[in-house]
Amino acid sequence: MKANSLLGILAILLTCMRASAQDTGVTLFYAVTTNLNGGGITLAQPEASLDANSQLWQVNPANAQQPASIFTYTSSNGMASVYPNSLGSDSAHADAVGRILYGTLTGIATNLARVDSFEANYFVNNYILGVLPQAIGDPLVNQSFAFGPLSVADQQQVDTGYDNNAAKTQTLFVSSVNNYGTSGANSTNASSPGTAYNCIGVGAYANGTFGNGIGPTIDNGRCKPDLTAPWGETSGSVPQVCGAAAILMQAALRGDGGSDTNSAFDMRTIKALLLNGATKTPDWTNSSSSPLDMRYGAGILNLFNAYEQLIGGKQSFSISTSVSTGAAHPPTSAPGTVPVLRGWDFNTNTSSTFNDVIKHYYFTTTNRASNAKLTATLVWNRQQNQTKINNLSLFLYNAANSNLVTCSTSKVDNVEHIFVPQLPPGRYDLQVWKAGGSSPLTIVSAAEPYALVWNFALPPTNPPVLNISQAGAKVALSWPILPTGFVVQAATNLNPTVSWSTNNLPAPSYTNQLNYLLLNATNPMQFFRLFGTNF
Repeated sequence: MKANSLLGILAILLTCMRASAQDTGVTLFYAVTTNLNGGGITLAQPEASLDANSQLWQVNPANAQQPASIFTYTSSNGMASVYPNSLGSDSAHADAVGRILYGTLTGIATNLARVDSFEANYFVNNYILGVLPQAIGDPLVNQSFAFGPLSVADQQQVDTGYDNNAAKTQTLFVSSVNNYGTSGANSTNASSPGTAYNCIGVGAYANGTFGNGIGPTIDNGRCKPDLTAPWGETSGSVPQVCGAAAILMQAALRGDGGSDTNSAFDMRTIKALLLNGATKTPDWTNSSSSPLDMRYGAGILNLFNAYEQLIGGKQSFSISTSVSTGAAHPPTSAPGTVPVLRGWDFNTNTSSTFNDVIKHYYFTTTNRASNAKLTATLVWNRQQNQTKINNLSLFLYNAANSNLVTCSTSKVDNVEHIFVPQLPPGRYDLQVWKAGGSSPLTIVSAAEPYALVWNFALPPTNPPVLNISQAGAKVALSWPILPTGFVVQAATNLNPTVSWSTNNLPAPSYTNQLNYLLLNATNPMQFFRLFGTNF
């Protein structure tokens, strides 16, 4: 693909940007944290023009609910730091994206240090498809546009450009995988820029279903999207994920994930945290060779979950072992145990010509009688100027009997993801495996940095208590925000066959570290209970 051919290919995905009531964990996150709002993080926002003359692409600061002083504007005609300017004009799409991402009244990351507004053709031609990747100057890029259907060769060229830039500059691209059923015969397929290996490819989830292009990718069958967020189209879901990434970056830099802020801030760690914190849809599914759901990725964005896993802190592996290339790698008898059941690691796995290498992370849940819900995500990058990726896999063994519980072993994805809804109490070996060898067909390099995030969710030993009180002419229900995973269910009677349900109950609000639910006194539901949904 020639760089100057992009003008007719970039497709705006504005249509009707519909919100969803699906929870993203943002409200709860803000209820339990302080001074985390994207402060200090800078962001690039390239926008495809809404007109044929490439003029309508700029963010209007007033419409995006931010002061003009934090914006810059760049296109093929130059750069400006004031608005309005002669480089272009206001884009309704850019403004809407901005309000969702950083709008003071409606955004997720409301205190960004700078927003660099780019005309998308200029951005792609100069930063992505240029001969040498240029540093954008921002650690995070929101791309709510999509290319629409491309040939395999063109998709690979675009994806390679993004991957090279990300690998060289450590920039995290949060990108649309295209809307579902738009822009041509192949519109059902996930498309660039959300198909790049090193980005977070974002889909849309609304009204109980997906609204995005679906995987596998047309080049080699990879899982995309990586993650979804609750909006009718990807134009709105992408800034939700990007805003969450900005907040995690700020939290990482201020030390919420521990003293190794470089590791916590790394784009691979941020990506792994967001994927591992995602909420599964009722029909979510994957397999050992396809680690993510081809419609929903890892699930629906949940910022609170991702943050909780960040603050679990960086924890190193228990032991590293090697086996002859291709040999079995059961658990060892090593006594070490990772001290937290919710946390992360950023490390490097180095194999050799004749040996696979395994990093073992041992966890023990034997002190709890209840089953755990395990989610674990492994992320690494496609390296700069490489066609292929190193082959890493994720295995979970029962350490007591060496039985394999589950695994994620895709040979084409640079994400591995396992989900076990009911994991019995026991001792487990979570393994990060890297293939050895010397052939460039099977190994890109001996060493590969990776991020690993895990969460063994267990029922709390002291569940929250539901309180009922009178509030004027209404009835107030309240229960502690933490631990999470509990919802109020209601019934009309206490017969043995009664059906408990959340139907017709409003979503709770948050005040003074409490969930708060206000009901009419005439509500036909007379009996209430807290029910644990995550266990």
